[in-house]
Amino acid sequence: MDALPDQILYEIFARLESISEKTALSLSCKRLYDLGNEATTRLKIGCGLNPANEALASLCHRFQNLETLEISYSGWRSKLGKQMDDEGLLILSRNCPSLLKLTLSYCTVITDAGLSHLASCLKLSALKLNFTPRITGCGVLSIVISCKRLRSFHLIRCLNVGNGEWLEYLGKLEWLEDLSVKNCRAIGDDDLIKLGTCWSKLKRVQIEVYANYKNGRSTLDDPLLKQHISCENLVELSLVNCIMDPGRGLSCVLPACPNLEKIHLDNCFGVRDCDIIAMAQSSRNLVSLSLQVPFIFTSSFPVNYQLRLTDTALLAVAQNCSRLESVRISYSDGEFPLFSSFSTDAILALIKNCPIRELSLDHFYSFGDSGMEALSAAEWLESLELVRCQEISDEGIQFLSNFPRLRVVRLIKCLGVTDEGVKPLVGSHKLALLVVEDCPQLSEKGVQGAAKNVSFRQDLSWMY
Repeated sequence: MDALPDQILYEIFARLESISEKTALSLSCKRLYDLGNEATTRLKIGCGLNPANEALASLCHRFQNLETLEISYSGWRSKLGKQMDDEGLLILSRNCPSLLKLTLSYCTVITDAGLSHLASCLKLSALKLNFTPRITGCGVLSIVISCKRLRSFHLIRCLNVGNGEWLEYLGKLEWLEDLSVKNCRAIGDDDLIKLGTCWSKLKRVQIEVYANYKNGRSTLDDPLLKQHISCENLVELSLVNCIMDPGRGLSCVLPACPNLEKIHLDNCFGVRDCDIIAMAQSSRNLVSLSLQVPFIFTSSFPVNYQLRLTDTALLAVAQNCSRLESVRISYSDGEFPLFSSFSTDAILALIKNCPIRELSLDHFYSFGDSGMEALSAAEWLESLELVRCQEISDEGIQFLSNFPRLRVVRLIKCLGVTDEGVKPLVGSHKLALLVVEDCPQLSEKGVQGAAKNVSFRQDLSWMY
């Protein structure tokens, strides 16, 4: 150990994440103790801190080069002792001058007063707040006003943060690249479009509207919702439970992303063919497309928000996005959807025109044995996932042997597939991985040997 140079020892410490592992190694000798304290730049702490504030002060004094810190109280119970409170964040701000990235998860006693202490962390570039229920928009405002170097800001399940003044200031941050707002019940999709010019700087955006968002939506004549948006730097976009109105709100984002590579639209009501066409025509570098078609028979949304997607949308993607490698299409219409927006022909057009390596079809009732036969000619396909595709039988599954590059197959909740269907794969050594989950007619014995690695699980409660 004495012969090892300091740089090697630094690298060893850098690969250890838990305090217990770092402490065990540091106690080996004084040299390792000193080097460990200097080399430790990342820590993850939480329920094990007791008493919390005193323990945090000790850690900050010991690891003075701390740059990344995650404090998580997931699974916390009162018998584990008190959580870190506002004083803990004051200790952190005074003793960690190098702090760059901070995550607070399930910190249920932190308030706006505590969050305001982070205003003195001038180097802070990434902040993630996950279920900090006592924090409001005032606390967030104190951060975005003071921490001018924020590049990444994640706000997840912060139930009392509303759509206030902090959004306006967030839009003015010069360095912000990564924004995630998920399940904050007082923030809607219309609120986030008001970030304005900030959209032109963002590279990654994740917006998940609280499922029971009830604050109401802004009036149609609000000029802020109809502004021209430029998203020239946006690379990844994920929208969940959003409402897309023609010519306003988040619908203005889709055609304004020339460098978009990954898009995920999950239960977004009102998405039309023309929205996907405009996105495909502007985002020719697209490599990943994920669409979850929403449940249209619901009393929660008016009729004019019903689905308006057809094969035309996917054909536009096939014609314009020649780099597309990953496609996932799913339906959320319960166990037995009453319609299918897209036909097998649209899927085959994607396969023919794009180098698709990963394909996932969920609830795709229009895709059956004939589709599997046509798909077996896919030149680039390496991974295929079929979830609740009930029109596929043993006849279709047997075509898996014909796919030229297929290595990974996942069969989930497929009613029509039996052991007979996978028999041609047994002993063929074609697949590297076969995953079978909750398929009632497939047995663990029947799928053994169908791939180098086989994962089998069966829970049929979903059928009842």
